[in-house]
Amino acid sequence: MTDRAPLWAVFALPALLFAVALVTAALDAVLAAGARNGRPASLHEAVVHATGPGREVLRQLVQQPRRTRASDVPLARIGAALLPVAAVLAAVVLPLGFRAVSDLPEGIVWFNAMEALAWAAVWLAGWGPNSTLSLIGGYRFLAQGLAYELPHMLAITTAALGAESLRVGEVVDTQAGLWFAVWMPAAFGIYLLSAMAMAFWGPFDQPAGLDVAGGAASELSGADRVLFLGGRWLLLVVAAAFSVPLFLGGGHGPLLPAWMWTVLKTAAVLAFLVWFRRRVPTLRMDRYLELTWVVLTPLAIVQALVVAVVVLNR
Repeated sequence: MTDRAPLWAVFALPALLFAVALVTAALDAVLAAGARNGRPASLHEAVVHATGPGREVLRQLVQQPRRTRASDVPLARIGAALLPVAAVLAAVVLPLGFRAVSDLPEGIVWFNAMEALAWAAVWLAGWGPNSTLSLIGGYRFLAQGLAYELPHMLAITTAALGAESLRVGEVVDTQAGLWFAVWMPAAFGIYLLSAMAMAFWGPFDQPAGLDVAGGAASELSGADRVLFLGGRWLLLVVAAAFSVPLFLGGGHGPLLPAWMWTVLKTAAVLAFLVWFRRRVPTLRMDRYLELTWVVLTPLAIVQALVVAVVVLNR
């Protein structure tokens, strides 16, 4: 059973998530620069690339906000602010080792509900500015959600089925002997794909695509843009981190402390997702929708049935 973290962890959680998101963005910036210009010629050049996201945050914070004509400013700001809030709220059930801010009895359902809150955030951010390009980005995210959500829910439900519980701590406890990723590989792979789609990142970045000048974020500036794009990175971090208790045994591991195993596994998943982004082009949603309904959803159902049979015969 996962223990409750001390009260100070409630305040430390957002800061920790932002720090991890900034480090992940720095790694992505270094890889992007390497893809454009080749290997950095010096350590100084690598540091310059790595600090690019931080410098961009500072630049946006001092930038004068811009507004489109007849925009609904409160609606756009609510959408921009709601995205990081949804990510942080989803993270309250994530255990660091065997301690979490809150080990809710329905922790897996809570995580999925906060994901739905992120849907609302992206839609509001796309609708509020009264701009065609941002509205296209909002609609694209809704279409993307229709594509990835069903196999995503089946994947996380399969992990809950294997543990016979919706409590994240009990899912971790069940994996003391064998990680779910070993005997639920289809669910694990589907979850990793949906984690990227949830953060509209990598091959699923059409809601914020360059072909529509940034999509849902195209008309955001200043602090609003920092919150929205920062929330996107937070979603990626939280979705990657959630794969650790669901499929990778949480804090279980030899020799090292439980919290360190959680950190190492989360770092490995994030590194894989950043690497994967460089290997797969942006997917058209109609093609991905066909893939999810024809391949991934039946595969997720078969995986769930296999797990159900195993659970019934324990």
